[in-house]
Amino acid sequence: MVNESSRERLIAAAFALFEEQGYEQTTVDDIAARAGVGRTTFFRAFGSKDDVIFPHHESLVLAVRDRLNAAAPDAGVPAIVEGARLVLTHYLDEGDLARARYRLTRTVPALRAREIGGMQQYQRLFREFIVSRGTELFRAELLANAVVTAHNYVLRRWLRELSTDPLAEFDRAMADVLRLFSGSPEGASAVVILRTDQDLDAVLPSIRIALE
Repeated sequence: MVNESSRERLIAAAFALFEEQGYEQTTVDDIAARAGVGRTTFFRAFGSKDDVIFPHHESLVLAVRDRLNAAAPDAGVPAIVEGARLVLTHYLDEGDLARARYRLTRTVPALRAREIGGMQQYQRLFREFIVSRGTELFRAELLANAVVTAHNYVLRRWLRELSTDPLAEFDRAMADVLRLFSGSPEGASAVVILRTDQDLDAVLPSIRIALE
């Protein structure tokens, strides 16, 4: 087992080297040397060079699954919205690391494919959760896809530095998704309650936009 300090040094070293000399040109030995550890330590922490790019993916998938499993029996769409928000918040907390990963996945096809596979895992979790709550499979597939698509749209805007308040954008995007799947008559309004750490004054504009 590798301690957290060594693991974080390996992650930092890997991303620094990828930026400096390119992904393909960087070897595991390069990363280990920059981090001040041996090759064996690297492979105790990560199975491959690719794994360093997505160091928290598996733990994040588990966190989303736990969040869904903890949802109340009558919870439905809001529960998967909470799961998607958990993923977005993780990327925001990563900051520059997330943006460095974005640059890599834009230029390395294998990494892009792995990123897409990761998003499909979340979509599958959401679909299975909605089906378990009584929604028929086709509608559940559409809903899970809509939630992931809206999440990805907001995330990409933040990664490209086009968004100054991604959480507010996320809330508006999810309100649109929920409205699409609410089954409300045209012209009716739906009020969606989402958990947030923001002040009420900061949230009210987003609620007004969603209702309009």
